Parts: sequence; C-alpha cells; structure tokens
Amino acid sequence: MNQLQALKQFTTVVADTGDFKQLAQFKPQDATTNPSLILKAVQKADYQPLMTGVVAKFKGRALDEVMDRLLVRFGCEILAIVPGRVSTEVDARLSFDANATFTRGERIIALYQAEGIPVDRVLIKVAATWEGIQAAEKLEQRGIHTNLTLLFAFCQAVACGQAKVQLISPFVGRIYDWHKKACGAAWVEADNTGANDPGVQSVRDIYRYFKHFGIATEIMGASFRNVRQITALAGCDLLTISPELLAQLAASDAPLTQALNTNAAKALDLPAVNFDEAGFRFALNQDAMATEKLAEGIRGFVTDAIKLEQLMEAL
Repeated sequence: MNQLQALKQFTTVVADTGDFKQLAQFKPQDATTNPSLILKAVQKADYQPLMTGVVAKFKGRALDEVMDRLLVRFGCEILAIVPGRVSTEVDARLSFDANATFTRGERIIALYQAEGIPVDRVLIKVAATWEGIQAAEKLEQRGIHTNLTLLFAFCQAVACGQAKVQLISPFVGRIYDWHKKACGAAWVEADNTGANDPGVQSVRDIYRYFKHFGIATEIMGASFRNVRQITALAGCDLLTISPELLAQLAASDAPLTQALNTNAAKALDLPAVNFDEAGFRFALNQDAMATEKLAEGIRGFVTDAIKLEQLMEAL
C-alpha cells in the first residue's frame, strides 16, 4: 500500500488544482480551485478553448459575470471526474463586503444549478475575514454550503465554527513560510518538521478544539509545502493536496499512521472560547502572522483574478 492509499484510510483526500485532466489518476473525493489555480490552468493549451468558449458565449455581459461563468465551467468539468464536491471562490475583492459576498455566492450556486449540478456538490469559497464569515453564515442558513479559506488564526477557526460553516481550510504551508522567514538564519529545519511544523501545529490545535467541543464544521488542511506536513495531519477530516504532492505520496511506500484522533481530542482539557466582532478583530490583530498572511492572500487572489479578467478581455 502506498502512502496515498494509506492516507485515504484516515482522511478524505481532495485535489487542489484547476487542472482537471490530472485528477482521475489520483481518485480524490473532492476538488478545490481558486483564481490562481484557474489562471495557471487557462494558460495551458489544453484549457484555452474552454476559456475562449465561455467568453465567446457571454460576450457583452459584465466581466464579473463572465468570470463566474468561467469558474463554474471549470467546476462542472471537475465534478464530471470527482464523486464529491468542488469549491468555487467568490471574488476576493469582496472580502470586506458581507452583502456582496452573499449575493455573489448565491449567483454562483444559481449558475451551477442551471447546469444541473445539485447544491450539495458545491462549496462556495470565501476568505475568512469577519465579513466573509458573516456572509457564509447567511449562505449556510439558505442551504448553500461554504468553504472558509485563507484561514491562519485560531480566532478565525472558532468564529467559523460559531457561524456553523460547512468547512474551513487552514493554510499549513503559508504559516510555515511566515515562521521560517521570521526566524531567518536562526531557523533549524529539523526542529520545525512533521509534528513540530508551526503550520501543522495550527491545524492540530483547531482539530482538537473542534472535536473536543463537537463542532460539526469540517477541517480541511490546505497549502502544503512537503509530504511531511501531510503525513503529520493524517486523520484530519480532509486534506487538499496539489497534484505534485499527490504523486509523491502515491510513489512512496513508507509507513503512514494516524496522527489526529477524535477520541484523543475529546479527552483533552480545553477551555471554551467565543468571539464577537470586536474580540475577533483584536485576536486577529494580535497574531502578526495571521494578519500578514490573510492580507497577502487576499492581495494575491485579487492580482490573479485581474490577470484572468485581462486574458478574457483580450479575446
């Protein structure tokens, strides 16, 4: 049994890609996309006709609508391959506008439904700002499930749990990147790997808290830099993994054991916490890593969304 097969015994494996032609070989349950991944995909010859077709069909419509239609087209292609769900992202420029995020999420779902896709096969992906979490809570109340992304801080996770969102995506690799950069020459890789990786520890803390208190929100570790980060989180509800790292797991026969366990989490002595808006904003502000990576992540997604729009406008 290879490591990918072993991991699937403990964890739902999700493919982190817009390149749906790579999906079938790894047999993931779900798939996630974002503007950066779609941008990467449409620059490949295989996918250019897909973008050209969408733009030609809806020429003259508002650019934001054409963008959503392109994302949904990719999502439909992915859903023809994976048996589970696809995550489709709301424009990151709306990250601080709860009403606009809610409205855009409703539109994306309507576009999927027009293609015959059931609502429970799509997760609307929203940045885990305070406004994003409020929009997600409202979408969930409408029966539209959400995936809260760009999640770096414990307070973001707790607020998402309070909002009863379907799923959160804590970003392992970007947390690791920040701490490695902050440490500079003092960083010792051997001391910060596997279970000691700061990104792994962040997800582990969230997992333990959610399982201890019976919070139903699914936890999906994301943004991995190496296989060690993945194997250290075996047992997490879901892990979304790039095709490159899925291939490394599939090529390895090294033993893999379950690292996270619900029963062990329930046995811990943990204090319950709660965040209102002021408490959330203060806790996030006190976490330099989370503050910086959240802002940087939103800027990155906005940059790639604009590049994608420019490609569409040039057609």
